[in-house]
Amino acid sequence: MELACTELGVSQRKACETLDQSRSTQRYELRLPVKDASIIEAIQKQIEKHPRYGYRRITIELKKNHWALNVKRVYRIWCDHDWAVPKKKRRKKRGRDGGSANACHKKRPEHIDHVWSYDFMHQTLENGRKARILSVLDEFTRECLTIDVGIRITAQDVIDILRYLFLVRGEPAFIRSDNGPEFTAKKVKKWLSDMGVKTLFIEPGAPWENGYMESFNSHMRDECLDREIFVGMDELRYMCEKYRLDYNHYRPHQSLGYLSPAAFSAMRKREIPGALPPSPRNLPQGGSEHPLEEAGQPKLADAPILAACSGCIPAEPYPCRDTESIGYKTSPCNTAEKMN
Repeated sequence: MELACTELGVSQRKACETLDQSRSTQRYELRLPVKDASIIEAIQKQIEKHPRYGYRRITIELKKNHWALNVKRVYRIWCDHDWAVPKKKRRKKRGRDGGSANACHKKRPEHIDHVWSYDFMHQTLENGRKARILSVLDEFTRECLTIDVGIRITAQDVIDILRYLFLVRGEPAFIRSDNGPEFTAKKVKKWLSDMGVKTLFIEPGAPWENGYMESFNSHMRDECLDREIFVGMDELRYMCEKYRLDYNHYRPHQSLGYLSPAAFSAMRKREIPGALPPSPRNLPQGGSEHPLEEAGQPKLADAPILAACSGCIPAEPYPCRDTESIGYKTSPCNTAEKMN
């Protein structure tokens, strides 16, 4: 229309009449750019904070910040600005079909602390040294109970980690894992049997049978480990613990109705009052307040709980190691020094 008015030297009224257009279409000013400006700015801030989130999780984060919008509006802005998150490459399943009786799709968790799973990951530091990362997951609530980082983690270390988790949270009915030497060691299987916990070993060469744990490892690798360069072990421990807290308390989980694992767990605990003691990080410094089963019998979980560098593993009663694994903070009630 502007071109016709300029080159032909006619008025806008004459040009609109000739081209059979309403004059209001030439005077209408778009309101969406002004109306969406604040939302675009808020979305960009969330993308900077969570670069691997898609538009659905970004919508959840905006609603947490009291934005009144729906997912369709965010999707429209998302497509207009081409903010699509690059998809991860999927590997083909090799080997067997993963249909053993211990697979996660056959032995499903039915309640809190019904089935736990644990697995190792490896991370290379900037100096070329390799570190091992042990994660423990509650499959029903998707809560990451702890992330332990060390140069080497032995079968005895696995027992020590599980012993503390059993004291403060209770024993699960089953624990699922692959066939790694730290999990299939005789001392680990005997200790779990003595504690009344049944082991679910997946089929060799079929990691997808431990799907809950593999999903967590994939998200942690994609959202944390692959986005950082770790100078030393202390930085790796700090970032793993930071991701664990964010994953448990803030990250929306699609299979939980876009609730965080901690929020979903709290909702289920309210449905079953008194089902579980408080989580380690919520315990008071003077000890937990849940009732004792036998009067006069002190409970090890009632000892003062102090935060340690590796997550919910405290300085006491978890023993110090003689290897470079976890650095523990000292306190008046803990005289153990940090091991180098």
